[in-house]
Amino acid sequence: MRIIYIDIDTLRSDHLGCAGYHRNTTPNIDALAGDGVLFRNVYASDVPCLPSRTALSTGMFGIRNGVVNHGGLAADLRPEGSDRNFFGRFNLRSWASVFYLAGWHTTSISSFPFRHGATWWNSGFMESMNLMRGFGGERADEVLPGALDWLERRGKADDWFLHVHLWDPHTPYTTPEAYGNPFESDPVPAWHTENVRINNWDLAGPHSAQEPWGFSPDEWGDPPPRQPWNAASMDDVKQIFDGYDVGVRYADDAVGTLLSKLADLGVLDETAVLVSSDHGEAFGELGVYADHQAADEVTCHIPAVLKWPGIEPQIFEGLQYHLDVAATVVDLADLRIPSHWDGESVAVNLHAKSGGGRDHLVLSQGAWSCQRSVRWDDYLYLRTWHDGFHGHWNEEMMFDVVQDPHEQADLFSSMPEVAQRGQELLETWTESQLARSYSPLDPMEIVLEEGGPFHTRGHLPSYLGRLEETGRSHWAEVLRERHPTEI
Repeated sequence: MRIIYIDIDTLRSDHLGCAGYHRNTTPNIDALAGDGVLFRNVYASDVPCLPSRTALSTGMFGIRNGVVNHGGLAADLRPEGSDRNFFGRFNLRSWASVFYLAGWHTTSISSFPFRHGATWWNSGFMESMNLMRGFGGERADEVLPGALDWLERRGKADDWFLHVHLWDPHTPYTTPEAYGNPFESDPVPAWHTENVRINNWDLAGPHSAQEPWGFSPDEWGDPPPRQPWNAASMDDVKQIFDGYDVGVRYADDAVGTLLSKLADLGVLDETAVLVSSDHGEAFGELGVYADHQAADEVTCHIPAVLKWPGIEPQIFEGLQYHLDVAATVVDLADLRIPSHWDGESVAVNLHAKSGGGRDHLVLSQGAWSCQRSVRWDDYLYLRTWHDGFHGHWNEEMMFDVVQDPHEQADLFSSMPEVAQRGQELLETWTESQLARSYSPLDPMEIVLEEGGPFHTRGHLPSYLGRLEETGRSHWAEVLRERHPTEI
């Protein structure tokens, strides 16, 4: 058996052709979906990058493994204490370790562990390669030579698990200029109208319409050609969409190259192929552009396509965590799912082409804001403890993400009974997770005690000045009132 996991960073679920997107962004992934399983409703339990991949690696929600932030104490796995054994709790029961202990050859080609100080990602991998000597953000053309060389050397062997990480859709959008713009003539998605842009223009927060780079328009230096200073016009909005979608298409080309290599080696039909992501990207939802700052629909909803030998093509509609996809892969490989994992396999459902999935999901963000959400039925309930300086975010919000996937209408006040259901589900889940956790401390509380999400720490004083300089002093007042200790 052979498995290749193509991990495309920041790949938003609804920007794939097989998800109905109007642009031809993913012809290779679409073809793979036609031959395999298209999971329509997979969500990352914890976002963004470090919490998401830590959950995937450990098989555990961030509330249990301790990682919900990008810095501080909640950016490291929980210490194990006096009962720690020789190997440690996490490394012998990681996703890769399941295959390693079964005698498989396991390899990860990624700069992610170095970028985020996440050495635990390497647990269970016999080879961990940062061949580009990069710090994250490498282009597909820089990653592919190492991946193709590995396949040339080992691709025909049996029992291997290969992780290939592609960064291309991640901000800033840096696809080579020579690649051009396949979407130059394509309009932006119909939902993002001029009225949406105007409504967003006056809002505050990092990666808002006036600061899509962060807290100021020039903190990154000169912008790359594919990403403008701000969203001052619909032409700018189109440039942001185009920059991201070109990155998606560039990554999809790399998927095609990897699949072609497997075909050339004569092993494609005998190889399981998984394409997924760590989180999505916002393009005006909740006032955020070109980043991933909430525990909301567009940030947590990720694509997942799996072609597995012997599994008939199908569309799986059930709600799932990305941890469930990992458990399903282990199960399909006839290996044992570790008992402590939070992921649940749907392998039986795939074999039978029957329904399955969860009745609700709880999702977490702790690096740009402190939020948890509940996704159930048609709804997403969103609870905020730290707004990440988005002053327009209410403490509680709720959206019908089936009818309103871009989160334009907050229904919290108008549908109190439905909102109460979300509140109850979140409270019950939190209590149950802490009761079975290795620590009674909620890592989200640790983030708040340390001064808030990592990416906002120390930025408020200067950002208040920028808000006042740009005619948004009303939001400056809101933020002063909400965050007096951060000034």
